[in-house]
Amino acid sequence: MRRPARSLFALVPLIGAAGLIGPAAPAAVAASAPAPASAASTGSELFVSQKYCVPDGDGSAEAPFCTISAAAAVVQPGQTVLVQPGNYLENVAFTRSGTEAAPITFRAANGPGGQVRVGRFNTTAVTGTIFTLRQVHDVFVEGFTVWGDRGAAAVVVDASSRVTVDGLSVKAVHAAGVLVTGGSQDVTVSRNWLKNLGNLGLVVEAGATGTTVVANQVPLGTMIFTDAPGSTITNNTVQAWCGPGIQVTGTSPGAVIANNIVQPDRFSQSLCAAKPIVTTAVVVAPGSVPGTAVHHNLIDPTTGWAPYAWAGTTYPTLGDFQAATGQGASDIAADPLLDLEAGGDRGYLPLKPGSPAIDSADATARGVPATDMLGNPHADDPTVANTGTGNGFHDRGAFERTGNSSWWSELHRAKGAGPLDTTLLLETSSQWTTDGPVGSFAYQYSDSPLWRLSGPSPDVSHRFRRAGSACAWVHVTWSGFRSGAGGYSRYCTTLGAHYTAVAPTRLLDTRSAIGVGTTTPVAANSEVVLPIDSIGGVPAADISAVVLNVTVTQPTASGFLTVYPDGTSLPSASNVNFVAKETVPNLVTVPMTNGKIRIRNSGSGTVHVVADLQGWYGAAGQGFATQTPKRVLDTRTGGGAFAPNSTRTLDLDRMVSPGATAVVLNVTVTAPQANGVLKVFPYGSPVPTASNLNFVTGQTIPNLVIVPVTDLKLSIHNQSSGSTHVIADLAGYFGSDGQLSYVPNGPLRIADTRDGTAFPNRRKAPLDPRETETVYPEHPYCCMPAAMVANLTVTKPTASGFLIAHPDDGARPAVSNVNFVAGETASNLAIVGTKGGLNLYNSSSGTTHVIVDQAGIFIIPQY
Repeated sequence: MRRPARSLFALVPLIGAAGLIGPAAPAAVAASAPAPASAASTGSELFVSQKYCVPDGDGSAEAPFCTISAAAAVVQPGQTVLVQPGNYLENVAFTRSGTEAAPITFRAANGPGGQVRVGRFNTTAVTGTIFTLRQVHDVFVEGFTVWGDRGAAAVVVDASSRVTVDGLSVKAVHAAGVLVTGGSQDVTVSRNWLKNLGNLGLVVEAGATGTTVVANQVPLGTMIFTDAPGSTITNNTVQAWCGPGIQVTGTSPGAVIANNIVQPDRFSQSLCAAKPIVTTAVVVAPGSVPGTAVHHNLIDPTTGWAPYAWAGTTYPTLGDFQAATGQGASDIAADPLLDLEAGGDRGYLPLKPGSPAIDSADATARGVPATDMLGNPHADDPTVANTGTGNGFHDRGAFERTGNSSWWSELHRAKGAGPLDTTLLLETSSQWTTDGPVGSFAYQYSDSPLWRLSGPSPDVSHRFRRAGSACAWVHVTWSGFRSGAGGYSRYCTTLGAHYTAVAPTRLLDTRSAIGVGTTTPVAANSEVVLPIDSIGGVPAADISAVVLNVTVTQPTASGFLTVYPDGTSLPSASNVNFVAKETVPNLVTVPMTNGKIRIRNSGSGTVHVVADLQGWYGAAGQGFATQTPKRVLDTRTGGGAFAPNSTRTLDLDRMVSPGATAVVLNVTVTAPQANGVLKVFPYGSPVPTASNLNFVTGQTIPNLVIVPVTDLKLSIHNQSSGSTHVIADLAGYFGSDGQLSYVPNGPLRIADTRDGTAFPNRRKAPLDPRETETVYPEHPYCCMPAAMVANLTVTKPTASGFLIAHPDDGARPAVSNVNFVAGETASNLAIVGTKGGLNLYNSSSGTTHVIVDQAGIFIIPQY
């Protein structure tokens, strides 16, 4: 918008530039992006992503590693490496150890984004063992799909202790899917799908002790334990290929073999008919019998094989075995009714209805897992009588039948936490009685492309980086992401940010090449780009909005500035209106998007621009408390005008809360006797170089100020050779008891009397004398605004006056927001409480057009 040049504003001396010149270099703001970190991120999570990785990244969510090996080389105890979906064609050596209290975890984020495949998937370039854990301890490896090389064990745990290999899908060819060797101790192999085109699903070699093998499924293979004392073999499902399903050989005393399903693969038996094969389901060698117990196993006798070979004797029937050994209590000889293989690469064998495995296992057996291989709890099938031991409804094998399940999720701001902290509720329920929650979740937040995983839990915490719409995409699965079945939905809330005031810091001065590389003024209809990479060590990505005092000086023609975030379209909004040779400041609140702010000169001439940082909105800082606008200073009615070059203290005790740290004031200079600048700053601090208001003799001009207070006091300095009256209207404060948070949702023009914007039932005409009109801020569906931040502009007034903005449900206060004279275009930022709408009152005896450009709103947090 343009305003006519008038002799009153012909020239504003800069008083030796003292009112505009700040520090030579920004003290609080980084001018360039930091160099990539050379060390790993110190957070609790490291990320690996082929799609979103950063060369020389540190593994943070912003700079993920490109390979699993890169994370494995630097991970620290207590950290979790979350690997995003993709095909990782690499061999991974896990060489770093955790502790019992702080293990290292590598977790595949399978889910809606796909699977995490590692190894020879669609390639021949990767050879040998894919995963090697050698001489490490306290390491968890979870959820990967591993494609092995012919003749090499796909996953090897060697000379290691307290290692868990969980939830893998391993495809091996003529070698073990998982090999535990080298005297390893207390290794857990759980919930894996071990498919081998050969025979060997799992091999535990001599010297390994205390190995726990639970809830695995081995189609087309066997499990072999050789000289491995103290092995626990519980709740596995094995379809044997050309031989026994479970073999405990050599000297392996103290084993427990319980709750397993062992079935000969009928197809493989026909292929092996011409070969010398062992026709026994479970083999326990003589040296392994001492201390070994077998019970609650389900063995399919339909091919005629023997259920057990025990201490060198083969027993053709289960009854023979039980009578001779006293073992096999509660074993069942029957077809387990395994259903067809499901899940694709991450396969599993479900149970059919009516399977004898249902609700018949020993819930107290050694090593019984908390969940089945799909991550589901034990469930009581109401159509089957409970015959199991313990709670009676554990199923045998690695798969647990569960009933129909439902789920719900919710995202909201976390109580008692920061303004951008959220809680994501992830809950499921089952129609059947269970001993734990059903299902698993993957979720992705709108401020990151990375997926995370969780079981059903009361809450998952996340701090969003910026205020505004905050969403989470949630996917639930009942199959541990081994199939596409499940549910998917999106949940959103709106978050506001808190304010942090800073010492005024000069970010831009086109006269002095601060913030730009030249002293050339900004040309007509062109822009200057202001980078803000960080403030006080906080990166731009974590800054929701910045508050700048933007000053126009030395314009050669009339015009206006528009300040808006880089990467967005030029809005139909304005921030600073000026005429030729005028110096005009205005406070601006502008969102941050990519660390850059654009300032456009829409005038027909050149102009110099100065920008001083006043504060910023983010996860830190204080909330806002709105108040009924109140005049707290008027030197015309008390105290007299400010003397030349004088400072006064404004005490706001009993006007704001004792917890206030900064206040919002609309400060107006009127009847100045000379040109000058006004400075508002914390009490007890030296007079700053930056200014808040520039004025000329006889002018009335306001500007919004957000200023820190000390002991609820602030100082006002008149830097001028003449006296001037000062008026201050209190709009609210930021402090420890401030409940409102800021949502930047502009710049956005929401009202314009010139074209009827926001006034559908009103003629396209200016406000009449003493007329009030109501405008309504734009806001998200969830949250009615409690206060509004907007630039108010008066244009084409036919008489002098002032504009008052106030909530539409209250009496009009004795304050002002924009002061104007006939023919002038004037603007000022306002922060005004609202109860729904915002009243605009034209106090003048003439008409005037009014424009409202919304910068954002303050909301009451939604819990």
